[in-house]
Amino acid sequence: MQIVRIGAGATELRPAEEIGAKAANLARMAALGLPVPPAFVLPVKLCADIIAGRAHAAQHLCDGLKEGLAFLESATGKRLGDRRRPLLVSVRSGAARSMPGMLDTVLDVGCTPDAVHGLIRATGRPRLAWDCRRRFLESFGETVLGLDPAPFAARISELVETEGVANDRELDGEALERLAAAEQALVEDRADGRLDDALAQLEAAARAVYQSWTSERAQTYRKLQQLDDLEGTAVTVQAMVFGNGGLASGAGVAFSRDPSTGAPRAMIDLVLDAQGEDVVSGRRTPDTDDAIARALPTIRDELGDVLRRLEREFGDVQDVEFTVEDGKLWMLQTRSAKRTPRAAVRIAIDLVREGLIAKDEALARIAGIDLAALVEISLVSAGTPAACGIGASGGIGIGRSAFDSEGAERLAAAGEPVILLRPDTSTADVAGFAVAAGIVTAVGARTSHAALVARQMGKPCVVGCGELKIDAAARRAKLGAAALREGDWITIEGDAGQIYLGRCRTSETRPEAELAEIAAWRSHVGVQC
Repeated sequence: MQIVRIGAGATELRPAEEIGAKAANLARMAALGLPVPPAFVLPVKLCADIIAGRAHAAQHLCDGLKEGLAFLESATGKRLGDRRRPLLVSVRSGAARSMPGMLDTVLDVGCTPDAVHGLIRATGRPRLAWDCRRRFLESFGETVLGLDPAPFAARISELVETEGVANDRELDGEALERLAAAEQALVEDRADGRLDDALAQLEAAARAVYQSWTSERAQTYRKLQQLDDLEGTAVTVQAMVFGNGGLASGAGVAFSRDPSTGAPRAMIDLVLDAQGEDVVSGRRTPDTDDAIARALPTIRDELGDVLRRLEREFGDVQDVEFTVEDGKLWMLQTRSAKRTPRAAVRIAIDLVREGLIAKDEALARIAGIDLAALVEISLVSAGTPAACGIGASGGIGIGRSAFDSEGAERLAAAGEPVILLRPDTSTADVAGFAVAAGIVTAVGARTSHAALVARQMGKPCVVGCGELKIDAAARRAKLGAAALREGDWITIEGDAGQIYLGRCRTSETRPEAELAEIAAWRSHVGVQC
């Protein structure tokens, strides 16, 4: 089995078709000297064999994992599942083209009971160790064993209430040890002993990531985005760095420019004392700028420098995932950012003006946009919003309320425009996103996976609307003080993050100056307007 090594002085650059875009870009970051935890990659070509259950695939997988694990253990000075210096790893997907949130990830793999004691011994932090164990149990249970996430969430809610704290971030080590025991009880009947076997965890996680290629949401996304020619996903196994070690740590996502408007300013979301899935899943709303500045005063400047370097390296707006571990920045991923059509036009023009790309390249990047239909829609005398959230994807959306994907598809099939309102930004709702005129969620961030998909689809999106309370089973919701039923009209403003009852009046303008500049490019490079 041919693995590819990344980091620790052993970086190998390979094309995305072999190791997936995520790993290919990770290797380029490591080659630039950016702080990247060491990793190894199992190639895309193994995906089809694993899914088909071919006889040689199991041996190839086993050989690749052993070879890669030996590299990681040498690079880190740690051992998987060790009782003294334990190595924990993430197991991530990555196709040749970005499919944000559509494929699976398993975090904290190798967090056996022995590893928990090793983490406590190595760090002196029982809370960190038990938090990693309970996170592993949730991730393994949901992704590898296919368990319903609801019982895990219920256990967390029960313990938070019992302990009298605001959320799970305030639970101490003893409480998290009890939570891990309760979650293990949910998992162990189907785990076949793998909860205590680090190597078995790793193999099962790698298989699950490969198998996620055939999930319903992944297949739906590839069909919608015309990616059916992709051959499969790679699997990247990377040494864990811990954003959940306290308020000097955190996990985040950043864009080198605003992907909704195209404005040339960085957009950064960070959740303190968290791991990456807390951010990209949309389950948590990011901490405030003031809280981040107090806890990590130098991180924004350091991250800003990294974003500028990556724009120059890749010649495009970058969407990065990162972790801060005890004040140290680690880069986990970079990719070209999904953006709205209007942002794509502005970004293309700005990159040409800045000398990062040529005019013919800029024209190629916006070739799929119907410039004749490109308009900016504004509200006219909308009045007072019923509720406010965080603007995640710009534009105006007007439609009838739906509270799940099935309701959205039903209303759309009847010829009605739809606004999909959800508790969080789940990528399982991709079919609902496709038919919606706009999306609203009660929690989440501008950088969660589903917000990225909304921008890619050109859908207005508002996230983190705490005034939204949904009862999907009863097909109703509360929006601030107002009651909302399925089918009621609402209007959303995706830039300001505002939500209005009823159908608001709008006006349209065209970005004439930008369109004229693009027409001049086409004339210059000999492309017919």
